[in-house]
Amino acid sequence: MLRHTAALLAGVSTLGLAGAAIAQDLPQANDSYFTSAAADLEEILARQPIEGQARNIILFVGDGMSIPTTTAARILEGQDRGVDGESNSLAVDTFPYVALSRTYGNDAQVSDSAPTATAMVSGVKTNAGIIGLNGSVAYQDCAAAAGNEVKTIFEMAEEAGWETGIISTARIVHATPAAAYAHTADRNWESSAPEGCRDIAAQLIEWPFGDGFEVVLGGGRNYFMPNTMADPEDEGRTGNRQDGRDLTAEWTSIGNDHVFIWNAEQFAALDLSAGQSILGLFEGSHMEYEADREGDTGGEPSLAEMTAAAIERLLQSENGFVLMVEGGRIDHAHHAGNAARALYDTIAFNAAIQTALDMTSREDTLIVVTADHSHSMTINGYPDRGNPILGVVREGGEVVLAADGKPFTTLSYANGPGGVFPALADGQTEAEGAAPRQDLTDVDTTDIDYLQQALVPIGSETHTGDDVAIYAWGPWAHLFSGTVEQNLIYHVMSYASGLGRE
Repeated sequence: MLRHTAALLAGVSTLGLAGAAIAQDLPQANDSYFTSAAADLEEILARQPIEGQARNIILFVGDGMSIPTTTAARILEGQDRGVDGESNSLAVDTFPYVALSRTYGNDAQVSDSAPTATAMVSGVKTNAGIIGLNGSVAYQDCAAAAGNEVKTIFEMAEEAGWETGIISTARIVHATPAAAYAHTADRNWESSAPEGCRDIAAQLIEWPFGDGFEVVLGGGRNYFMPNTMADPEDEGRTGNRQDGRDLTAEWTSIGNDHVFIWNAEQFAALDLSAGQSILGLFEGSHMEYEADREGDTGGEPSLAEMTAAAIERLLQSENGFVLMVEGGRIDHAHHAGNAARALYDTIAFNAAIQTALDMTSREDTLIVVTADHSHSMTINGYPDRGNPILGVVREGGEVVLAADGKPFTTLSYANGPGGVFPALADGQTEAEGAAPRQDLTDVDTTDIDYLQQALVPIGSETHTGDDVAIYAWGPWAHLFSGTVEQNLIYHVMSYASGLGRE
């Protein structure tokens, strides 16, 4: 559509409707905003879609990365660097093609990560809590799973001789990364499952497609270890598995080219040119939030470092690769009502995207950045330009007071742990639980542990049904346009790469 529009404008250039200089008699002709937008238009008109085959596909999923999350992270990243946050740009802001994704599920107005991730990697919408199965399977119906599996683009890639990888700051058996390889009627069957079904961790190790994943990096170590085995890092902690299996040992037993690592030192020592298949599990459960990672004495790589290692390893493929990179803890921080940690994990996610841009070519690598669903955080009030995004609202430099005479923050949630009225304890009546809104006058709302106030008191803030953004760059990225169904993401990746096509 964009190319058609540019051609149409070029065809009428004799009428002065395209490519003409700005009329200098316009009163705004020298305004910096005006001239900047005019330069942007010239760049858009000159843009040429890339239509060659995608040799590589990288799908970035910012779990819970709503559009307000991206906006607030852009502002915070700029403010932390001492530049204008509002006009700052993240890596995704440089992507030429953007669409909106409808995130509803087969049975849900507001989805969770299991069906949304399944939609992105398999092309079908399915039911809440379900991974890698079609919409005919009910939640926790173990028996119905057989024969209703859908095939993922990762499985197609392995069958075609491509190489594959998954990265997450969450557990690698969590819903989004698990959608690349698992088929289960309950996303929570991470280390155990009812008789007749396989748990998610076992499905990763036993994955029957091609020669298996070449790169798996994230958290969730205890889900691969028996409950009789001590965790190598956390004193007093053991594995979760009840079946006695040590899946990390089973991984290395596949062959000498399969290695298992669990800390930053081992990660740094990897020989990425050796053609090894790497399983790296750096935490017993989820990896650290970015804001807390540097204080972790055990050490773990950043999302950008894991992305760089994966791409370096996968670029050795003769045919190409498919890689998923999930910023999984954006979602967790939002559930906690903790905007600061959500934004810093979004900034770390942005750094991983920039790493991928730097290490790959736009001519042969399609990069798609999106979210699986949204969250209820909003940017509100009328704060001054440059007001701290984590701060209270100020207009004209003065703190704005709400109708109750108290300050309020620019960021807030519709529901969550920071509820205006606290969540009720067992046996407590509504009247007993009621309390006035906290006065923020002497509260440091920029503190990393601060929980933004929320309207509805809920122990865990919820997802929302908002559309989320899709950013794309590379071969056939221009197919992302307008408002689309979330499962279109698979179809564009399939078309661009030829995977799953005749």
